[in-house]
Amino acid sequence: MLGPVTYRILALACAMAALAACATMKEPLQQRTTQGPAAEEFWLYRVVLANGRQPNFEERRHWEDDIDERIAKYLRAHPAAANSLDVSTFRFFRRAAVGQTKDQIAILLGPPQVTTTDPAEMEKLARKFWPDIKDRVKEAWAYPLGWYVYFVDANVVEITQYLEP
Repeated sequence: MLGPVTYRILALACAMAALAACATMKEPLQQRTTQGPAAEEFWLYRVVLANGRQPNFEERRHWEDDIDERIAKYLRAHPAAANSLDVSTFRFFRRAAVGQTKDQIAILLGPPQVTTTDPAEMEKLARKFWPDIKDRVKEAWAYPLGWYVYFVDANVVEITQYLEP
């Protein structure tokens, strides 16, 4: 026969196990944001995927020099972008953001995995956010880690992310 203290300890252990089980059952990440992924995040993802390891100092320095040069070249060719209020997001933070152009996104994030102009396909990508954005978007680019960038003409108007746990 177990004593009352033992029952309490057993009940506490069961409650803790149930809490731990609930904590591991997360829902997918779904977000709609004005600032998307950073260029470095995608670069690291691609290096680790390709090599199975983190980049070394030399590889990181080479990437930083390369992206700085591509950004500087773009800004020299587009003085209006160089003088915009959002230039720091592009140049210093190297982060995709609403208002940027397709060229800027391509410089920061690289080529997309998938592009689409089909409304039915964009609805699948946008999931729960589709009713809010369907009248504003004409094209979508899909990137790793569940990131989707939506355009009207050449400008980003929406960014969403859907990532399974």
